[in-house]
Amino acid sequence: MGSTSDTPILRRKVFYIPGYDPFPPRRYRELYRRESAVQAAVSGYHIEVMGGIAGEGYGWRTKALIDDIETHSEIEVLVWSDIVQGSQTNSIALVYWQLVKTAWIYLSTGAFFRLMHLRKGPLLAALYPIGMLLAQLGLAVFAFSIASRMIGWALGEMGLSPWPALFIASGSGLLAAILLLRWFQAQDGRFFAYYLMHDFAYSASLRGAIPPELSDRMAKFGEIIGQALQGEVDEVLVVGHSSGAHLAVSILADLIRAGGLQRERPELSLLSLGQVVPMVSFLPDAQRLRGDLRFLSTRREITWVDVTAPGDGCSFALCDPVSVSGQATADKRWPLVFSAAFTQSLTPARWKALRWRFFRLHFQYLCAFDAPKDYDYFQITAGPLSLARRYAGRAPSRSRIEKAVSKFTSVTP
Repeated sequence: MGSTSDTPILRRKVFYIPGYDPFPPRRYRELYRRESAVQAAVSGYHIEVMGGIAGEGYGWRTKALIDDIETHSEIEVLVWSDIVQGSQTNSIALVYWQLVKTAWIYLSTGAFFRLMHLRKGPLLAALYPIGMLLAQLGLAVFAFSIASRMIGWALGEMGLSPWPALFIASGSGLLAAILLLRWFQAQDGRFFAYYLMHDFAYSASLRGAIPPELSDRMAKFGEIIGQALQGEVDEVLVVGHSSGAHLAVSILADLIRAGGLQRERPELSLLSLGQVVPMVSFLPDAQRLRGDLRFLSTRREITWVDVTAPGDGCSFALCDPVSVSGQATADKRWPLVFSAAFTQSLTPARWKALRWRFFRLHFQYLCAFDAPKDYDYFQITAGPLSLARRYAGRAPSRSRIEKAVSKFTSVTP
C-alpha cells in the first residue's frame, strides 16, 4: 500500500477533479462546508472550512482536529466546467443527432455489448437518456398529430378550403410539438436526459480519444500537481469523481512518466470515486486511457484507492477499472477496490429517502454518512492519516471483480 509511515499528515494539498459538470466550482465548496459539519457532528471530531487558497486556483482551506491531532488541508478544484459548457448545445435537433451518433458508436464498435457483461446499473444509466429523449420525441409526435387533427377539423367546420386548412393545421401541430420538446428541455433539471446525453456524447465523440481542448487542460492540471509535489506538504491527494476519475488516471500517469518526481517528496495518492472508466476505456480509440490504466496500476510512486458502491447506479461498482479494461499485468498493484456500502453506512431511514435519487447518490461519496463505516471523505481529505496508511493491509473482495474480468478479457478492444 505504498508508504505507511506512522508520521501523521499535518499538511495536505488536495486536488479535486469533477466529473462532467457545467456548474461553477463554488458548489463543491458549499457542499464540502455543509456536509463536513454534518459528518463531524456524527463522528465526533472538529473540522473548520475557510475560504480562499493561495495562487490563481479556486478552492478552500480546512483546519481539523481528529484523534487529538490538528491538521491543515488546502483543497483546490481543477476546473474544466468551461469545456463542459462549450460541449453542450441548446439545439434540440443537435441533441437528437448526438443520440444517433453516440448510439451508433457504442453499437458498431461492440463497446455496448462488452459493457453488458459488467454492472447493469450504469448500462441502464447510459440507456436512460436515449429512452427518455425518444419518449419525449414520441410525445411530441403525438402532440403534432392531435393538434393538427383538431385544428384541421375546426378549420374544415369553418368552411376553409382543404389545402390552406392542411397547411395551417400542420403548422399548428408542428408548433405544438416544438413547444412540448422545449418544455422538456427546460425541465431537464428534473429529467437529466439532455445532460446525460451531452455527457455520453462528449466521451464518445472521438471514439474514446481525449478531445484536444481537454488534453491541453489535463496537461496544465499535471503541471499544477507537479508543483504541489515540490511544496512543503506531507501528502498530495488527487480526488477524481465520476468522469474525473479517468482524467486523474491519465494526468498522474503522464506526470510519473515525465520523471522529475523527487525522491524526497510528499506522499502521492489517488482516490477515484464513482468511476465510469469502462464507458470510455471500452471504446476503440481509447488507447491512451488503456495505456495509462496499465501504467499507473504498476507504480510504486502512488497509492490508488477506488471507491464505489452498488447503491450508486451511475458507477461501475466494484469493477476494478484496470482489470475490466483488460489492462492488468503480472506487476499490477492498484487500485485497491472497495465499497462505500451505502446500504450499511446510511441508516435505513436515510437510505430509504435517497435510494431512488440516482443523481444525488452519485454524489454521496462527497457527503456525510449517518452510520459511517471505514469510508469518510472528510477524514481522508482533512485527517491525520495518509490514504496509504488509512487502508494499509486492506484487500478488496475479488469475487465480483474476477467474474467481470473473466467475461471481458476475451473481448478486450
